[in-house]
Amino acid sequence: MRIGIIGLEQSGKTTLLSALTQSAGGDHAAKGKQSAHLSIVKVPDPRLDRLHHLFQGSRKVQTTIEYLDIGGLSKGSTQRKGFQEQFLGNLRTIDTLLCVLRQFENDMVPHAEGAVDPARDWSIIEEEFLFSDMAVLENRIERLTKEVKKLKDKELQQELELLQRCYSTVESEIPLREMEFTDEEEKRLRGFQFLTAKPVVMVLNIGEDEIEQESALLEKYGSLAEGKNKVLLCLSANLEMEIAQLPDEDKATFQEEMGITEPALNKMIRHSYDLLGLIPFFTAGEQEVRAWTIRKETRAQNAAGAIHSDMERGFIRAEVVAFEKLSELVTFAKCKEQGVLRLEGKDYIVKNGDVITFRFNV
Repeated sequence: MRIGIIGLEQSGKTTLLSALTQSAGGDHAAKGKQSAHLSIVKVPDPRLDRLHHLFQGSRKVQTTIEYLDIGGLSKGSTQRKGFQEQFLGNLRTIDTLLCVLRQFENDMVPHAEGAVDPARDWSIIEEEFLFSDMAVLENRIERLTKEVKKLKDKELQQELELLQRCYSTVESEIPLREMEFTDEEEKRLRGFQFLTAKPVVMVLNIGEDEIEQESALLEKYGSLAEGKNKVLLCLSANLEMEIAQLPDEDKATFQEEMGITEPALNKMIRHSYDLLGLIPFFTAGEQEVRAWTIRKETRAQNAAGAIHSDMERGFIRAEVVAFEKLSELVTFAKCKEQGVLRLEGKDYIVKNGDVITFRFNV
């Protein structure tokens, strides 16, 4: 999963990325040209930590998320010609937009628009994306119209009609994520990587003095997340970075003192998974405990393919136990004795947190 961190200048994007990479074992794996910066972040999951404790001496392998920190936006970035091609190229490679909206006040760091207003900032960003999508649609529709007249091709005609529908929606200042598409239509549109079709995690970057006002702020700006494939949450990027820099043994105490029940970064990652329809499952043994990411409603045989194609091809059965049961009973043997370790066939739908041993023969 690749997530693009976007926001207006001075919104706190880079601070948020620093917090992510330090608290979740991030790796500054690559630097893109100009201001794009790719970091690979290990996904924290207390369930995997527990499995690692149960299987002493095993290697722990976390699943990862790629975060791309993209240069700050400013009003009028697109205008007639759209975003710079490199900026668009970076955005089109991502699965989800993580939009940082500045809520904190800091006289030493002036806001790009002169005053703090998260609703206005989101409006600016969404408007720029609408302009960009409109430009892509205009170009493709113009070419398709000529081709349809010349070739009389049914497939091209269907694509043209679909894009004309999309154009009418964008022209009405409605993002494409609000539209309903058939599976076939989604397949046709996938290659365009429209920005307004991407899911959005909206983050209110609040000040440390606003932590206790989180509920009130989420209610105040709740309308921003209305519609499909959007979610709104609060965090203080500065505070999260402070927490990330603490020794592990001090983090829980500090969070308790600040009234933080769960690290905001964990919530952010969880919401990203939910928006993309992803879940983790686990494999565990004496050598290794590991988290794997699959789409919801994935069959056991296909989940085996996430590990290795040979497992999928030679699938025999899956030995499945819910994480909670294994955590309680400690060993697979005990789970088997208690009847909670199940044998499942290839059509079993894998659930969030399943611990699975795949049997296969190639």
